[in-house]
Amino acid sequence: MDPYTIFADIVAGRAPSSKVYEDDDVLAFMDIRPMTPGHLLVIPKVPARSLAELDPVIGGKLFQVAQRLAAALRQSEVRCDGVNLFLADGVTAGQEVFHVHLHVIPRTPGDGFGLRHRATTPPRADLDYLAASIRGAVGRTRPDAASGQDGKWWLT
Repeated sequence: MDPYTIFADIVAGRAPSSKVYEDDDVLAFMDIRPMTPGHLLVIPKVPARSLAELDPVIGGKLFQVAQRLAAALRQSEVRCDGVNLFLADGVTAGQEVFHVHLHVIPRTPGDGFGLRHRATTPPRADLDYLAASIRGAVGRTRPDAASGQDGKWWLT
């Protein structure tokens, strides 16, 4: 893995950023191409190109920090009505910088940003089939190494 990205330079202090939060594991800063005013990025300080490469404990910490930042956005001058958390994992998902990063996007009515749902609901049999396939794959993925827990999954 090539650990170089602009985020590596930001973590190392070689590139400018407008920091909002920092601890030993995580850094949050303003996105320079914001979807809406106040758009933040939360990144692990250790490079991980994809979710598969990210330590699950650090992944959890990204979301803990994002939750705290969402509350801060609501109390700041941003004064948003809602917040979206978005993480693109892979080119097809829209990932452009190959260092895991969680977008914290403040939302206000009519801001122009949004996700679209399918116009039709798939048949239940199709949903059940895919659910079974995903459940089977979960059993083949590694459990959270730090906690030693496999998690509880819907099995029926």
